[in-house]
Amino acid sequence: MTAPEAKVMAVDEVEGLAVDGLRWLTAAARETPDGNLAWPTRLSDEDVDPMLYSGTAGVVPVLLEAWRHFGDDSYADAALRAARGLADSVDGVDDDSLYFGRTGMALVLRVVHDELGDKAAGTAADRALELVRSRFDGTRWGELFELMGGNAGIGLGALLAGDAELAVLAVEPYLRTAEQTRAGVHWAHRTGTDSRLHHLSHGTLGIALALARIGRDTGHADLVELALAGAADVIARDEAGSEGFLVPHSTPQYRPDVIEPVSYGWCHGPAGDAQVFRQLRDITADPAWSALSDRCWHTVTRSGLPRRLRPGFWDNNGRCCGTAGVLALACDRIAEQRDPYGFAHTLVADLAARAIRDGDGARWSNVEHRATPSDLEPCTGWAMGNAGIVRELLRFVRLSRGGDPRYAFAWPDQPPVHAQADAHSGTAAPPPAPAPLKRA
Repeated sequence: MTAPEAKVMAVDEVEGLAVDGLRWLTAAARETPDGNLAWPTRLSDEDVDPMLYSGTAGVVPVLLEAWRHFGDDSYADAALRAARGLADSVDGVDDDSLYFGRTGMALVLRVVHDELGDKAAGTAADRALELVRSRFDGTRWGELFELMGGNAGIGLGALLAGDAELAVLAVEPYLRTAEQTRAGVHWAHRTGTDSRLHHLSHGTLGIALALARIGRDTGHADLVELALAGAADVIARDEAGSEGFLVPHSTPQYRPDVIEPVSYGWCHGPAGDAQVFRQLRDITADPAWSALSDRCWHTVTRSGLPRRLRPGFWDNNGRCCGTAGVLALACDRIAEQRDPYGFAHTLVADLAARAIRDGDGARWSNVEHRATPSDLEPCTGWAMGNAGIVRELLRFVRLSRGGDPRYAFAWPDQPPVHAQADAHSGTAAPPPAPAPLKRA
């Protein structure tokens, strides 16, 4: 089943939607007594949230994206104030992970240091990573043992924040904890469970992506080999056949009372699996990974999304579990393979149709079909809210205008796009250099 034909929105209309989303997002910031900025997950929340997943650290990347896109220094100023608030929060966070804790904060602080020249942000990033290092027990940091909340994400974030030694320290335990399967290896994503998760956010493929990237960048071939073994286990579980790619959420099914057995987004489906295969393509130069990524896309575009075919099928607009995450992959494919824009237009039109727009700007409400009322309060952050959605809309606009397909801030688990092949010569031509982010 293919997605429905969508009205093609004018690029200026899409940009206007992104501007409205930014307006609502920036107005949602809370100003601290010392003039810094921080965001709650939802406007009704009493406390602010520093996390990359759902709070302030995940808002900073879209502020940098907006600054580069529009050339408006007010977005850079907001990013600086947010980074200073993050710096003040480093010591008080009781989690060390990439998406839910200190490593994600360190990565964003490092980017603000590098791109905006804020030395205090760099100092805070160093302090955050030292705290992360001090809390390692020799095998793990806590209950979770995967990309979002465990070792794999800590290793990947540390690598990108400039601490290769910590990155290797974080992922070496996977060498001794891997469980052999008929086709490869896998790991328990958390303590005390018999289920083995398979996909990017909490499963084997997320661990494989981190192992491959860290192994390549630090010269540890054993880590790359382990990554390939993890990917082999997941590939062997494909249920879609030779044209598509669809692997169950987990084996045996984890929390079957609340979790769908299959899904299609970034977190537990082929939209995220394809990002891992893109990473393995870049590391191994094996065209088999490109073919697997194509198979993922085949399944995604024929799944019925972004239509809500039944309660619980496609209830999320966001970057983690919903439409914006699929748009990210659609734009990767447009940039790398000159895919047609058709499905990307479908996704953008759906985001526009589901936006709540009024005098305050634009925001999105996700759905929980098991609750009454089912429409959830709009969120601010990367995972389920405005930051993640607006970031992808801005990139779509830039790509549609022939601009640079790369982001101002490269997300840790989304490989940068390759150069396109020149249509006439067939040779690889580098994409245009990104507009400078550094301020005078």
